[in-house]
Amino acid sequence: MAQKKVPHTFVIVFFIIVIAAVMTWFVEPGYYVKENFIENGIEKTELNFYYQDEIPEQLKADYHSEPQTWQVFSALFKGFEKQSSIIVFILIIGGAFWIMNKSHAIDMGIFSFLRFTRKLENIKLFKTLGVDNIIITLIMLLFSLFGAVFGMSEECIAFIIIIIPLAISMGYDSIVGVCMVYVAAHVGFAGAILNPFTIGIAQGIAEVPLFSGIGYRVFCWVVINVITIAFVLFYAKKVKKNPMSSIMYDEDAYWRTHSIDGQQEHEAIKCKNAWYVYAAILVAMTIFSFYYPTTTLNVGNSSMTAPFIPILTAIFAILGPLSLRKTVHNFILLILLYTIIYLIVGVMGYGWYVMEIATLFLVMGIASGLAIGKTASDIARLFIEGMSDILSAAVVVGLAGGIVIILQEGGIIDTILYGLSKSMTDLGKIASVEIMYAIQTIVNVVIPSGSAKAAITMPIMAPFSDLIGVCRQATVMAFQFGDGFTNMITPTSGVLIAALGVARVPYQKWFKWAWKFILLMIILGGLLLIPTVTMPLEGF
Repeated sequence: MAQKKVPHTFVIVFFIIVIAAVMTWFVEPGYYVKENFIENGIEKTELNFYYQDEIPEQLKADYHSEPQTWQVFSALFKGFEKQSSIIVFILIIGGAFWIMNKSHAIDMGIFSFLRFTRKLENIKLFKTLGVDNIIITLIMLLFSLFGAVFGMSEECIAFIIIIIPLAISMGYDSIVGVCMVYVAAHVGFAGAILNPFTIGIAQGIAEVPLFSGIGYRVFCWVVINVITIAFVLFYAKKVKKNPMSSIMYDEDAYWRTHSIDGQQEHEAIKCKNAWYVYAAILVAMTIFSFYYPTTTLNVGNSSMTAPFIPILTAIFAILGPLSLRKTVHNFILLILLYTIIYLIVGVMGYGWYVMEIATLFLVMGIASGLAIGKTASDIARLFIEGMSDILSAAVVVGLAGGIVIILQEGGIIDTILYGLSKSMTDLGKIASVEIMYAIQTIVNVVIPSGSAKAAITMPIMAPFSDLIGVCRQATVMAFQFGDGFTNMITPTSGVLIAALGVARVPYQKWFKWAWKFILLMIILGGLLLIPTVTMPLEGF
């Protein structure tokens, strides 16, 4: 009996677009409308829901929708427009890393790292705990902290290209690699401590002190990470014991043949061009040091000001020649390290987003190519090869954007939200906060943007929590958990689709692996919400 083939990811996404279009014929369109009013001499704004036929006459021109039919095809075009920044980001990242990969510097770095970790196995404590377990745990904690503190999301796409070859070299599969970066960052995002894009906006709308309640959120972050890391380590151990047990074994043939070329270390090489690249980067960093003598890094509601860029420039001036003494590979790894450091400084100090980050990695790729003696034409050809190699991932992101376009133009997103919010009437405190959590979880499927969802849902949830006697902090927590967990499985999340595309993990296989983990996280989130309504907590 022939095995039934799973449809291509493109087919699955288009099928979801068609389902969304069918829904627009049966769900009555409606909108939340912002209206201003005067109370005690102060102008205020409230969010009111109207079905399309009930919208005030003066506002009807701004709120119009119709059932979707042929738009399932135009939604693809509009989806590409909507997700254009992420698509371009993926293409540039793919091209930049393809150039760097041609130097084999990452291969050599991985071999050196693995040799170092093997030496640690001679230490009894590390051998008992398992060196690989320690590596996976530390990497996951790092990215989780990034997600919890400054809301790392799109930024983790670039790191997947680095971490998956490491995971494969350690004897794991691409799913473990995705977990080490993407899942870790989004678990941190869900258990956010100081995330300004979710906690900051939600607490601001709910009118509670910014980043208050941090004590319990830190506890939740720890619990969520312990469960997540244990889950990933259990799976990783199973894959390492029997690599063919991985559902990604066949697809990972790409990484096994491309990540570490021939499983042989490459010879150390020297190139005079690398010194010119070093000088050019040093000059550029020196100029930046004069323009930005101090940088203020914002972490939640706190900030720290210091001459970060001048310090980084001085360290680069010393490390550059040292790295070039033995091989150009070390210098290229130094460029990669500085790219990551500048990414962190840029995001936390200057509010960088995908455009600035993509530009940074583009410069990294060009510098890497010049350092190994490639001509401008060679670099251009390699860049095009890299974009071609990752093109399918970029296309899927555009297709996924079409799902949200159909729901928006059909006018049913707000209607779905309104219907869910009405289900909370006449319930107890615990049941009410759990229903809020369920609503946020469901809404996250159609509105994966945390900041957008906070702007729509919190003006409704916060006043309702007052009526039923639930503190607004509990409402914020329900939003926080509901926003985070399903991001890791919903096909409307551009970041998820992009991460899977870069990792070459088909969505259907990811879903097959991830649904049990996501269900576990959703249940855990519900349990962690109970204390917010049953006992007084510090900061609430």
